[in-house]
Amino acid sequence: MRSRVAHGRLRAVDCTAARDVPGVLGAWSATDLPDLPPVAILDRLSKDDAVAGREWPALVKDRVRYPGEALAVVVGEDRYRAEDGVAEVNATIDPLPAVVTPSAALRDDSVRLFDGLSNIALRGEAGTPVDPSVWQDAAVVVEAAYRQQLLMPSPMECRTILAVPEGDRLTVWAGHQMPHRLARSLAASLRRPADRIRVVVPDTGGAFGSKSAMFPEYLVVAYLALRLGRPVRWIEDRLESMLVATRGRGQEQTVRLAADTEGRLLAYELTIDADAGAYPHLGVTLPMITASMATGAYTTPHVHATVRSVLTNTMVTYPYRGAGRPEATTAIERTMDLLGRRLGIDPVELRRRNFIPSDAFPYETPTGRRYDSGNYSAALDLALRTLGYEKWRAERSRRHDDPDALPLGIGVSCYVERSGGEAGLLHEFGSVEAHEDGTVTARCGAASSGQSHETLFPALVAEALGVPETHVRLIEGDTDEQPEGVGSFASRSAQVAGAMFQHAAGLLVQEARERAAESWGLPVDEVDWADGGVHAASGGPAATSLGDLVKATGPLRVEDRYETSVAFPFGAHVAVAEVDPDLGTVNVLRLVAVEDCGVVLSPATVHGQTLGSTVQGIGQALYEGITFDDVGVPCLASGFLDYLLPTFAEIPPVDIRHTRTPNPGTPLGAKGAGESGCIGAPAAIVNAVADALRIADPGLLQTPLTPDIVWRAARAPGHGEGVR
Repeated sequence: MRSRVAHGRLRAVDCTAARDVPGVLGAWSATDLPDLPPVAILDRLSKDDAVAGREWPALVKDRVRYPGEALAVVVGEDRYRAEDGVAEVNATIDPLPAVVTPSAALRDDSVRLFDGLSNIALRGEAGTPVDPSVWQDAAVVVEAAYRQQLLMPSPMECRTILAVPEGDRLTVWAGHQMPHRLARSLAASLRRPADRIRVVVPDTGGAFGSKSAMFPEYLVVAYLALRLGRPVRWIEDRLESMLVATRGRGQEQTVRLAADTEGRLLAYELTIDADAGAYPHLGVTLPMITASMATGAYTTPHVHATVRSVLTNTMVTYPYRGAGRPEATTAIERTMDLLGRRLGIDPVELRRRNFIPSDAFPYETPTGRRYDSGNYSAALDLALRTLGYEKWRAERSRRHDDPDALPLGIGVSCYVERSGGEAGLLHEFGSVEAHEDGTVTARCGAASSGQSHETLFPALVAEALGVPETHVRLIEGDTDEQPEGVGSFASRSAQVAGAMFQHAAGLLVQEARERAAESWGLPVDEVDWADGGVHAASGGPAATSLGDLVKATGPLRVEDRYETSVAFPFGAHVAVAEVDPDLGTVNVLRLVAVEDCGVVLSPATVHGQTLGSTVQGIGQALYEGITFDDVGVPCLASGFLDYLLPTFAEIPPVDIRHTRTPNPGTPLGAKGAGESGCIGAPAAIVNAVADALRIADPGLLQTPLTPDIVWRAARAPGHGEGVR
């Protein structure tokens, strides 16, 4: 039973009538479950001031802080009886003013979400403050303000969990990206030994970051399964998901960029007020990723980014595909176009003048990032050739001179992203085991939610061992099968787990060679591995297959923890957009996405990941965004009629190309490939619209570019005065 208000003091919850509904097994509020623990927060946040005094209850105890927050839980023999029970729960809430944006929550007279505590949960910075003389002496300084709206991850499958008591153990089936994290969190919260909790992740229909946490519903389901001694299941429906699943993005940004007369960047300043949602969770740290990636692909001598993570009456903000990098890219790339217009320099030429040179890597940014490798000019050049840049520039000029033609614009966005995760998460556990029948079992701590692990990982192991792909079986997403693991997030599947499998396969080959050498009485360096078996290097009769070696020498399994370094994929997006100023509509005619994710292990998988994330970038630019009513409740009564996603009909022709700069951090050479599209596409599309309308003030175009926003921008004072 969920709150219908965004903010208020809870006076009472009465579950009496719900318990009398036929088929209802029980109904409880927080008062009925005094030993129900709060939601566990990640270890690295739990000791921080952000969390102190801001506990996230699994069921509301005294104060509702976001719409849809759970007030009571009803368990029924089936979903229908449980929902009938929920309808009979009565709650009394005294409404309080709600704040749903960082700027509203930061006002001096704003209500505090936690009495006696500031709405600012975290402050941070990257880089160092810029000396005032840099701004004073610069030939040109441009300033702008941007809003990165709150987005919904909207996976195909909503959240799911089934908790099954089995003797002294609890088995949990869930759609999740990090099974071992969920197991640890449940064990800690329920005060049970870690080996008494098993988490199994079956096929999962999408996640995009939204299924990597411990949620109130998960904790309540597991708690009640133990209390009742029987299986308990929760399957989130779509409207429920839209109301209370995690949010992405949600930043208010101001920027300042200085350059000399030739367009060489001198200084960049980025100020971020980020929407963390109602409770401090991982979302409070996300804007620090934005701050650290502020410089993008450019050599900027002086950079300073400051962050405030602000609590609001919305569901918690959490990593959503791209997680901090789309926000950084949009800020710098939109401002680069603004600078180009101010200086009268073509935006492509301006970028080329400021790219980090390909011979400067590894490159230390002023914000503390160490870019591993890159060739940013090559990616942009490929994007422009693929688009036919000069042809479209000519068409843009022709339309500008034709009063009856719809204006057309070209937008460019170059990006650098971070893949693999942050320090402390750049490792994975796994094993490779050979069997007597010649088959191989590969295990790892990841869990696929659409990244093609089932085909990619067996193929990688098969290639390393020289055996058929059909002989390799992958097991993942089961904490009993693989006792330790990290998970799937931050575009780390190929870069980290893939490198781990290559490493483990190499260890198995070495072990096989040592066993064969001992059996044959040969030095190890005289035993070779080829075609899935061991062979005497001298070409003698000694040779055996992997299966026969296991039969002769016993079980053969190697397991290890493999660690790599953070990687920095990059690329360039170019968009062509046609705008109807009278209707405010935007028609993206062409979109080129060039990505460099290092060594491509599976072209089909990478293509699908790039296309999928690009479509999500299109959604952010033109369609998606949560709107709220006057009391802070999301306007979502009609589901996806109120929150628009781009459908097949709205997707323009997308041409995906690749440059290949190997990752120097692993022998595999792969970088992350799952998030590039939603990082590069939004700024390219918005820049194309600004170019078409010749918008001098970027603040007129805030995403999503709805017809209303575009129509108003086209009629604002100064429209059409931007310099080509």
